[in-house]
Amino acid sequence: MTKLRTSERWINELDLARISKLNTSLPPELLEAIDDAEVTTPQEMPSDVITMNSLFTIVETESGHSKKLMLCYPSDAEPAKGCVSVLSPVGASLLGRKAGTLAQWASPNGEQHFAMVKEILFQPEASGDYIT
Repeated sequence: MTKLRTSERWINELDLARISKLNTSLPPELLEAIDDAEVTTPQEMPSDVITMNSLFTIVETESGHSKKLMLCYPSDAEPAKGCVSVLSPVGASLLGRKAGTLAQWASPNGEQHFAMVKEILFQPEASGDYIT
């Protein structure tokens, strides 16, 4: 499998600490995302980056369909409602991505998917919430 280098990534210290404390083994995709990310304080997080509890839209490159998603912790995941867990391949791929960049993930059957991060609709840090 060829890995696509899509862009820089960011993660804030609080999200990193909370993800590290999840009572489960982190999937390889998430460990790679964290390893590739620039760690910053919540206050220094660019407002156009997907952080935990961010609401955003993506456009699937294969179909052109737009989806509104929220990146969440596993206990809050409801994929049918657009709440994707950071532990899922989709969630791990989107963590730390900036608006205008491409995300890539594999489905359980190994099929590769690509989506452009269209816009960040809500980011806790951008609204002054540095602890959620």
